[in-house]
Amino acid sequence: MVDSLDPDQRRRCMASNRSCDTSPETRLRHQLWRRGLRYRLKVPLPGKPDIVFTGSKVAVFVDGCFWHGCPKHKNLPRTNADFWKKKIDATRARDKRVTRQLQRDGWSVIRVWEHDLGRRLAVTVGRIEKHVRTRMAHSGKN
Repeated sequence: MVDSLDPDQRRRCMASNRSCDTSPETRLRHQLWRRGLRYRLKVPLPGKPDIVFTGSKVAVFVDGCFWHGCPKHKNLPRTNADFWKKKIDATRARDKRVTRQLQRDGWSVIRVWEHDLGRRLAVTVGRIEKHVRTRMAHSGKN
């Protein structure tokens, strides 16, 4: 199948994809803040977590369904399929490496799928809140 956009249009389209402050991320952050959870952004940790709870050492990543190869919604483009498969496989491998590295450094890593921040937002927020508060209680910090 041939791409319906010319190379310049495709480049502009791809460049418009945000890497941070996406709608799912901001929805999640807003709900966490409403529950009294205070977090940091842009903390210089491996993998650049989207949300970081420094006191409890919890790093949260919001993984986009397309870019991170969600098993429920993985839908590879038909155009240049080999390229996209390799790219998404490499992203998934990097995610695993980053998670292992953070865990070795004493961090707890929570990865949430973009689709979990729709109808399942409250459940996802509750899971993160419980995890952060449990780690905070065990660390002895408030």
